[in-house]
Amino acid sequence: MTAQLLSINQRLKSQQNRRILLIEDNDVNRMLLSDYLSYCGFNVQSLSVGSALFSIVEKFQPELILLDLKLPDIDGYSLLEKIKHHQVLSKIPIIVVSAFAFRDDQERAMSLGACRYFVKPVNLKELILTIEEKLAS
Repeated sequence: MTAQLLSINQRLKSQQNRRILLIEDNDVNRMLLSDYLSYCGFNVQSLSVGSALFSIVEKFQPELILLDLKLPDIDGYSLLEKIKHHQVLSKIPIIVVSAFAFRDDQERAMSLGACRYFVKPVNLKELILTIEEKLAS
């Protein structure tokens, strides 16, 4: 039991400086996911609108982006396309976390540059494992 706690504690400490940008318009979802990621040791910056992405990137320098597709100010697919064509942002892994559950939505997001797609409600353990995998590569 003690060894497991030490292992978890070491893993959390190793994530402390890893920066994740969360783009989610739903206040409750954004707060819960942001709090959970922070609890797991990540440095999280969250946005409620997609258009703020480009102004925050230079300051925050995220290593990974979690993106909802249904945003109030910009279509998530359009945002993915803009990111794909941006010299700096195109190198950042993007994980989509969306309520859009159709295969066409998933395929479209992946074709526009998302490296993984999660349908809400998301399995948090699986999400964290995917984040860790993407940050390690």
